Amino acid sequence: MRDTTLVIMAAGIGSRFGGGIKQLAPVGPNGEIIMDYSIHDALEAGFNKIVFIIRKDLEKDFKEIIGNRIEKVAKVEYAFQELDELPEGYSVPAGRTKPWGTGQAVLCAKDLVKEPFLVINADDYYGKEGFKKIHDYMVNEMDPDADPYDMCMGGFILENTLSDNGTVTRGVCEVNPDGTLKDVTETFEIQWKDGVLQAVDGKGNPVTVDPHQHVSMNMWGLPPKFFDELESGFPKFLDNIEEGNLKAEYLLPTIIDQMIKSGRGSVKVLETRDKWFGVTYQADKQTVVDSIRKLIADGVYKEHLYD
Repeated sequence: MRDTTLVIMAAGIGSRFGGGIKQLAPVGPNGEIIMDYSIHDALEAGFNKIVFIIRKDLEKDFKEIIGNRIEKVAKVEYAFQELDELPEGYSVPAGRTKPWGTGQAVLCAKDLVKEPFLVINADDYYGKEGFKKIHDYMVNEMDPDADPYDMCMGGFILENTLSDNGTVTRGVCEVNPDGTLKDVTETFEIQWKDGVLQAVDGKGNPVTVDPHQHVSMNMWGLPPKFFDELESGFPKFLDNIEEGNLKAEYLLPTIIDQMIKSGRGSVKVLETRDKWFGVTYQADKQTVVDSIRKLIADGVYKEHLYD
């Protein structure tokens, strides 16, 4: 069977560990964090390597909180996202403190991943279905050498990805009749208000969204040559940043959207009906704890996850 790797973007978890860092808040009955459940579901689906993308200054603490535990059940490697990890001839603009986004994060894993891989966020609970469908697609259907690039994504249903405690930002997808992605548009301030689902675009203008349409939750199944695309596109991105913009980010949804529009990539949307949850707001934590408890009670997970 083809090897597959799970790449977890965890470099944005902050410099302080413990209380207050949402990705590391215990949500399971034995101190498990959201990442534990994603890793468990990925291994169950058939993934056989985990790559954590973190910052170098977090390595010791990160390994103590989760890395060392996962090394007992899977092959684990680390990639490091740093602000100054730039192509030759480029330097960090004065005043820039923020890393360069999810595209740069994944590019940092280039030397560690030679097989089809799934990228996810560290702080999102995705459910089992997406991992299974993406793994099966990558093993049985994906042509890693295809041109245009053969990619896939977990297509969540918008109403299954909302927070009861505030607005969310989602990559709202338009899907072609053949099940491939037509485009993905970052959409902001999505929430139910007086029985109506409301949202705005990047300029703050109201837009219409359908609770049943697909959204991207940064769950992308990619061939290893995708790193070549990231590597060649990063200098172009840097060249086009407006002077004085210290927050511009090289983002996976934007990169993939551009590949689709230019005919260089095709993305199969693999629908998952699982309910997403994450700790976007402090009040979300109890919802996540309760949701995990219910999943254990329903037999989806064991009380001791890796036993």
